[in-house]
Amino acid sequence: MRGNPFFLQKRPGKKSKNGKERIFRLVKFRTMSNKRDSSGKLLPDELRLNKYGKFLRSTSLDELPELFNIFIGNMSIIGPRPQLVRDMVFMTKEQRRRHDIRPGLSGLAQVNGRNNITWEQKLEYDLQYVDAITLFGDFMLIVRTIFKVFKRENTVRDGTASDIDYGDWLLQKGTIDEAEYNQKQLEAENLMGD
Repeated sequence: MRGNPFFLQKRPGKKSKNGKERIFRLVKFRTMSNKRDSSGKLLPDELRLNKYGKFLRSTSLDELPELFNIFIGNMSIIGPRPQLVRDMVFMTKEQRRRHDIRPGLSGLAQVNGRNNITWEQKLEYDLQYVDAITLFGDFMLIVRTIFKVFKRENTVRDGTASDIDYGDWLLQKGTIDEAEYNQKQLEAENLMGD
């Protein structure tokens, strides 16, 4: 991979007192190179993901640095996975209730299909978890996560090198149009300050 082995990305976390999601930097091991085309634009994921990166993803070892995020209080062990800011802006107010609690290293959606379920299912599992948090339930999710990691299944959506963004999912389904898609992408950029 050359260079910094860590990948930092802004993600929405638990809502603050003002009701808005607190944006934090998620730490992971890098699984893709930074190769760019002649115009300086990053190459597609499937061209930047090498054998090393595929191994890290399939074993979930790329997630280990997130223990730092847990240690400093941005995340918990169990909770809805922190999605991208550009995914959050496409969520409904109801779906954004997933940010009423800290995001987690693993959660209900991860043990029920991870990246190989629909976005609607993923977000519904997140809300089910938010509405029914228990210590015993968290313990069972930890146990189920361990089994899932060893089975190495559903780490990526079938037919993709990495998962499809929620906005792209909605656009492909025809739920939103190109104008709304572009407006929401700008909103995400403003939230991240990039």
